[in-house]
Amino acid sequence: MNIIKTAIDGLLIIEPRVFEDSRGYFFESYSDRDFNDAVKANTSLLKGDKRIVFVQDNESKSSYGVMRGLHFQRPPFSQSKIVRCVKGAVLDVAVDIRKGSPTYGQHVAVELTEDNHRQFFVPRGFAHGFSVLCETAVFQYKCDNLYAPQADGGISLLDDSLGIDWRIPKEKAILSEKDTKHEMLKDFDSPFLYGEEMY
Repeated sequence: MNIIKTAIDGLLIIEPRVFEDSRGYFFESYSDRDFNDAVKANTSLLKGDKRIVFVQDNESKSSYGVMRGLHFQRPPFSQSKIVRCVKGAVLDVAVDIRKGSPTYGQHVAVELTEDNHRQFFVPRGFAHGFSVLCETAVFQYKCDNLYAPQADGGISLLDDSLGIDWRIPKEKAILSEKDTKHEMLKDFDSPFLYGEEMY
């Protein structure tokens, strides 16, 4: 697999090696060994012999204009995710919400599609969301902690201070009621601290 570093330490774009022929294609979508080696080699997240172990897989189906996020789980239930789009196309976004981080409030956006097979690794300490750019998108993500509804948190998708171009006209955006009620970044008291060990 090919690893692409982003402008924010910890956020990685993963490109699997795809084998194509007249029958279709094959690729290894996840390898625990290769993934953890890549995180250790390309970020400062894992110290010593620590590893990231995924324990829950999720899938969602959404139509054009749906925007989900920006979500996270508060400690001790915080989650890392590897996300990918297996049908259609989405704009996937991660925002640094670690207090004291030199990139606090900054984001990385990557287009994930069924054709480019890209995956996006979003570590703990980041809020995550996506917008659907096509008629229908099927989105999958691996999580390294179980869902804990009592730990749900979020930053507003509609916060202009984040500078995110969701590539969806405002009049066509579809948000859940919950996602319209998240705080703006300026009012947010993050439970994450930059430099704190999270794994």
